[in-house]
Amino acid sequence: MDIALLILGFLLMLVGILGSFLPVLPGPPISWVGLLLLYLTKAVPDNWWIVGITFVLAITITILDYIIPAMGTKRFGGTKGGMWGTMIGLLVAIFVPIFGPFGIIIWPFIGALVGELLNKANKKTALKAAFGSFLGFLTGTFMKFVLTVAYAVFYVYIAIKYAGELFTFS
Repeated sequence: MDIALLILGFLLMLVGILGSFLPVLPGPPISWVGLLLLYLTKAVPDNWWIVGITFVLAITITILDYIIPAMGTKRFGGTKGGMWGTMIGLLVAIFVPIFGPFGIIIWPFIGALVGELLNKANKKTALKAAFGSFLGFLTGTFMKFVLTVAYAVFYVYIAIKYAGELFTFS
């Protein structure tokens, strides 16, 4: 059972990292569940302080991810149209890889700009608001990515530390 929890936890770590870029997947909470599964094995001693602190961090970053893009858009004079455009642009980047790896940066900006222009903003205001929305999106994504990668590194460290107990077949 420990090996099944270890494999499932590792898969959740990978999905969590992906979720730091995909708006439909809450990356930090998914990575946290992977970490929790590791601590639910018989081989890894319970440390509810670590589990609790990592949970609070995952929830805090997830909440901030919703607040920061709105703050960036608002600060630069944008509307919800720009925020929606950013999210739609991200989805386009995932499913239409026209710009290759740079699409993850270019499409959300284009989406925010189109969202603002559709919301009847003039070009200068739309460009400024799109930049704010895009900057907020990048900040939130960066925070989620750093946290999920840190959880994955911690996961691997703990798994290696207790590998002798995890991989006993008696």
